[in-house]
Amino acid sequence: MKIIAPAQIRESLAPQLPAGVDATWVNAAGDVAGDPSDAVVYFRWWMAQPALDQVLAIAPGLRWLHTPSAGVDRLLTPAVIARDLTLTNSAGVHAIPMAEFVLGFMLAHAKQIGVYRAAQAEARWVDDLQLRELYESTLLIIGMGGIGQAIAQRAAAFGMHIYGSRRTPQPMPGVARVVGSDSWRGLLPEADYIVVAAPLTAETRGMIDSAAFAAMKSSAYLINIARGALIDDPALIAALRNGQIGGAALDTFEQEPLPAESPLWALPNITITPHATASSPRMHERQIAIFIENLTRFRAGQPLLNIVDKSAGY
Repeated sequence: MKIIAPAQIRESLAPQLPAGVDATWVNAAGDVAGDPSDAVVYFRWWMAQPALDQVLAIAPGLRWLHTPSAGVDRLLTPAVIARDLTLTNSAGVHAIPMAEFVLGFMLAHAKQIGVYRAAQAEARWVDDLQLRELYESTLLIIGMGGIGQAIAQRAAAFGMHIYGSRRTPQPMPGVARVVGSDSWRGLLPEADYIVVAAPLTAETRGMIDSAAFAAMKSSAYLINIARGALIDDPALIAALRNGQIGGAALDTFEQEPLPAESPLWALPNITITPHATASSPRMHERQIAIFIENLTRFRAGQPLLNIVDKSAGY
């Protein structure tokens, strides 16, 4: 069996490939070292859309495409949608570092770590801040997939009240209530922290809009670790400037890197990170592990893990 695999992780991946699997290696530009025409599997790494389409064009026999990402919105090109390809993602591998980052955002906000750091730089003693506890505060997680569940598990250990939403609601450990569709909007007035962890689809684009901000507490803290386009930026900027919400932590933006002229940089009640919440020294280890597991299943004719519904977008 021949596969197309990413040259960027060749050193880690090659020793784990089973006997009988022949790899053709492709770089980020879409340049393939060898003949991929008879490859049936493509383990994609991060690359621009033209490079992805270039690989698909020279590998007509592909039957399965795997991506190291959880989100697939940037992967669903016309070429991918048109091909009869099983698409799988790496949902779950990012859950631990992203959930830890979310707890870090919430703790930094509740304990005003940024204010203390600024005071330290000025050798200024600050002893009059009104600090908060996460204990018994309310967390709303919009998108209760693997990442959302990992966040809920950790937040529950802090004694938080947790609500969640997902397309198909179902009871989850530690979560007081799970709602579906747009029902999360009715929970906004209760939430002290709102975490956006939903996939980007035609239905979810811009869903955190002016109406959503109007429904939030004036002290609410918004955290986005999913996709920038889920939030209506002008509405967010207005809400932050007007004190409509208490603040925000943003790890993802519709345009990345975030342009220097973006007004978001200058807002005092915001924390910006450069799409870094999934970063972990163990990330490649987990991404390779799920691919190898699925490769074993594929060769045995067994159902694959993390199959993506291309029409739904996740």
